[in-house]
Amino acid sequence: MKKIKAVLFDIDGTMLTEMPLIQMFLPLVYESLAKKFGISRDEARERFLGEVFSRRDTYDWHDWNFFFRLFSLDMKYEDILRSYPHKLQVYPDTVPVLKWLRDRGYTLGVVTSGPEYQRLKLRLAGLSKYFHAVVTRDDVNAIKPEPKIFLHTLGKFGIQPEEAVMVGDSLTQDVYGAKNVGMVAVWINRNGDNGYHMPDYEIRTLHELRTVLRWLE
Repeated sequence: MKKIKAVLFDIDGTMLTEMPLIQMFLPLVYESLAKKFGISRDEARERFLGEVFSRRDTYDWHDWNFFFRLFSLDMKYEDILRSYPHKLQVYPDTVPVLKWLRDRGYTLGVVTSGPEYQRLKLRLAGLSKYFHAVVTRDDVNAIKPEPKIFLHTLGKFGIQPEEAVMVGDSLTQDVYGAKNVGMVAVWINRNGDNGYHMPDYEIRTLHELRTVLRWLE
């Protein structure tokens, strides 16, 4: 087995959560739609979330701005991020582990199915400085688990798939996508879900990634 040189990360649900931000702006969306269409807030909620869930894991699903445009709402997710950066909650295990990896000499990258504003999210969360490269769906016109987005990132580092680890919270996108191109797939399972024996390694916190990488050394 080749020496692991790079560790790639997903963002949402892996290093941070944007749920406080989502819980803040969704009521504003429902209120705007209720006024726009002359319907109740509950109906507006069902209509908006119905569109969101019907596109789950598609290219469009990963972009809040797509849904704002779909309903002709005068909102931009970038503006919401800049106005409420404190609503992005970085998990307490994220920074210590990124520092440890950096000190150990690993090349660090991000692979996200989200659009360009994911870079803004990382900057606002204070995480950008830890990564040598960030690849979004807009860079390659592809989302995980498509091989293209993983291979593009590895190409930036000039390394082979078997020299890299992918860490993410999605079995279908992060784990399957990474394994499909020959990377080591580490599933961060913060909620104790069923992993169906798919990942190479399963961890409950990023701190456990240290142990995994020691095994791989």
